[in-house]
Amino acid sequence: MPTSRRSSAAPTAQPPADAPDDVATLRLFAAAREAAGHSTDTFDAPSLGDLLAAARARYGAPFDAVLDTSRVWVNGDEPSAGDETVLAPEDEVAVLPPVSGG
Repeated sequence: MPTSRRSSAAPTAQPPADAPDDVATLRLFAAAREAAGHSTDTFDAPSLGDLLAAARARYGAPFDAVLDTSRVWVNGDEPSAGDETVLAPEDEVAVLPPVSGG
């Protein structure tokens, strides 16, 4: 009897169709999405710190305030090198603001 094998890896999200191939995709969730006005964007930045600085400049003070309290992941993991994390083409950076529930 054949068995079914399922990969435990999460599916990889694709960058927007109009994104160039050599840029990182920024994915914004919850309050970060609201502050920026959309859920995805692309940046040509060599490091995580450069990408976040460019995003702060692009989206302004409301996004800056949300980013200060958010978790930032690169390709689904917390970056061990922090802002010094080198980004490769097609990397995905996610901004995950805190959420509350009751």
